[in-house]
Amino acid sequence: MQLATSSSRHRAGIYYWKCDRPAAFHGTLENRHPETCLDPLREVLSGCFPGKEVALRPLGGQGNHLTFRATVGGENYFVRVEDGPERDDYIAVESRILDDVRALGLPAPHVIAADASRAQAPFAWQVLENIAAPDLNQLLKQGALDLPESAEAIGRAVARWQAIRPPGFGPFDSGVLCRVGCVQGFHADYASYFFLHLDRHLDFLADRNFLGRTVCGKMRAEIDRHRDLLDLPHGCLVHKDLALWNILGTEREILAFIDWDDAISGDPMDDLSLLGCFYDGSVLARALRGYASVRPLPDEFRRRFWLHLLRNMIVKAVIRVGAGYFERGEEFFLIGADSSGPDLKHFTQERLALALHGLETNADITIL
Repeated sequence: MQLATSSSRHRAGIYYWKCDRPAAFHGTLENRHPETCLDPLREVLSGCFPGKEVALRPLGGQGNHLTFRATVGGENYFVRVEDGPERDDYIAVESRILDDVRALGLPAPHVIAADASRAQAPFAWQVLENIAAPDLNQLLKQGALDLPESAEAIGRAVARWQAIRPPGFGPFDSGVLCRVGCVQGFHADYASYFFLHLDRHLDFLADRNFLGRTVCGKMRAEIDRHRDLLDLPHGCLVHKDLALWNILGTEREILAFIDWDDAISGDPMDDLSLLGCFYDGSVLARALRGYASVRPLPDEFRRRFWLHLLRNMIVKAVIRVGAGYFERGEEFFLIGADSSGPDLKHFTQERLALALHGLETNADITIL
């Protein structure tokens, strides 16, 4: 069951939701109160499962949404709540994307119910099948993950979901989904999406003394120099938050790609560049091998990779600075075992420098 949504156009004007939403960094700060959602959430779930007792437990997720475990008649479900002040309705879009990804035979959670209208509760909500497996980042921190093998499987999956080619570019218009039942990007051309808030992001990093203004100027100039790479005839489905914590599975098997709430229509190298935000060149080489076993790598794939790595790292730096990630400890999902917030800051600055160098020189991806 997927209930109708009312259209929200907030997503038309953002590059990445966490930092560009009107309530910037909402959901990234440690000041949320999931218990306030328990009673209204229990009521709407009772309507989904009439005659069955609903038990709810907050899970304390570290992403955009509040997360809960719902136990209904002995069956467990995973529940997500979007409670931001913008009344964002992208959960409806994400639910459709999950259906489309599953239709390709790719592992993704089954959507049991979703409602972004806020007619039943003061928040948007989604009920997903419960997949009883850890995310791959947990396994990596425990030293239990075969990361190169997993990277190759991820690359194959990315190539397969790129068979989905929605019209338009950037985030999807929930109003179009509501009216005609299909996903369509807000933007008529890819460059219009790609450049959204780029100057504001760079100014933010300079104002916070995270990057020097000279370096920011070099980044902007280098992106401009490769603007022709953004002239895409069509987009493809991009997860836009692809990382190990958004993949559930075992040491050797992927069981689900989750958290598609930032999905867009974009460039075929974007998702692979997102892996480059976190992992080294040997991991990327295996992901590229997996991709190429399903779909030919696009023209100028290395330049496209570096261009999108630079854009994505700029955004991730804005989020990490703005949300205080560099003050967190190793319990935080972005920080590796035996690492610290200052280590994450150093890694972020280093990865930005590598992305700029890679774009300037068309370097081999193994330099990561």
